[in-house]
Formats: sequence, C-alpha cells, structure tokens
Amino acid sequence: MTAKYDVSVLFVCLGNICRSPIGERVLAHRLEQEGLSDRVRVDSAGTGAWHQGEPPDPRSAEVAMQHGITLGGRARSVSGQDFHEFDYILAMDRSNLQDLRHLESESDGSAVLTLFREFDPRQDGDLDVPDPYYGGP
Repeated sequence: MTAKYDVSVLFVCLGNICRSPIGERVLAHRLEQEGLSDRVRVDSAGTGAWHQGEPPDPRSAEVAMQHGITLGGRARSVSGQDFHEFDYILAMDRSNLQDLRHLESESDGSAVLTLFREFDPRQDGDLDVPDPYYGGP
C-alpha cells in the first residue's frame, strides 16, 4: 500500500475499457462526495493488453455520463507491482480472478484478491459482472 493513502483499491477486468473503469470512477465519485478522496487510492487495470493506452469504451463512457460520472484515463495492464501497491484487487469475473491469481503467484505482494460482486448485497449467486464489450449499449 502507498503510505499516502489509508486504503488502495484496484478494479480489474479483461481489457480495462468497460467494467473496471466504471468501477474505478464510481468509487472515486462516491469518495469525492463523502470527502474521502485523499484517504483512498482508486485505479483500474486489465489482465489483457489488447486495449493498452486506449480510452474507455464509448458505450461505457455514455452510461457513466448518464449517471453524472466522467470516465477518463487510458487502459493499462495489471503489473506485478500492483500486488504490492494495492490493498484490494477486485476482479470483475472469475476468469480475471484466475488470471490475477496466476500473476500474484509470480510476485510476493500482499493484496487481497476477490470478486467485485462479493460486496454486492443483492448478488444472486452469480458473482461475475457481465462483460458488455461484445454486447449492445
């Protein structure tokens, strides 16, 4: 964890252009509303590098904007350093969690890895956040 922050959270999906940027910005937005931005570090990344350097998917940006949230940043891949710099790494689905566990085994970091929907009080047993990339709006 970076000493500047009390807690650090990394959201992870496959390409870091749909689900994880939304997770990052929603949490950042809520922290700003509560005056806690200076206490919690929030970021996002992808397990794949296909979209590295690209902005968020326009469909995701549009959905976020409809809720008063602006997506920004550029896609990046998870690095071994992330397992040292973040307290929590939240995967959007089981496939990404499996990839993260493999990457974690190559580092000696102490981040807690779990599925994002583990924190969803309304989850119905399916803990995967559906990937909208190949779907419609």
